[in-house]
Amino acid sequence: MFVASLVGVFHFKELPEKYGPFVQHKASLEKKIIKDEDQIAILNITGTESNHTLFLDSYNDIKEIINELKLVDAELNYNSKKILEGHL
Repeated sequence: MFVASLVGVFHFKELPEKYGPFVQHKASLEKKIIKDEDQIAILNITGTESNHTLFLDSYNDIKEIINELKLVDAELNYNSKKILEGHL
């Protein structure tokens, strides 16, 4: 199992350019229209070159995020979990 670590929480308009493709890919999968003020969390999947995108308004609690990460064989580290809980 891989470890997912929080890179940061950004509004879409402030998102660093290098994460744009990951966000656009996730938005297309979810058929989501991204607004400038949407809060987006970026998780780095340790041991890979992959990042995982979370549209924070799509989740009711941290358990939903944990379950989503299990599908990609990843586990949220403790500090990232606590920070994300504060944003939900």
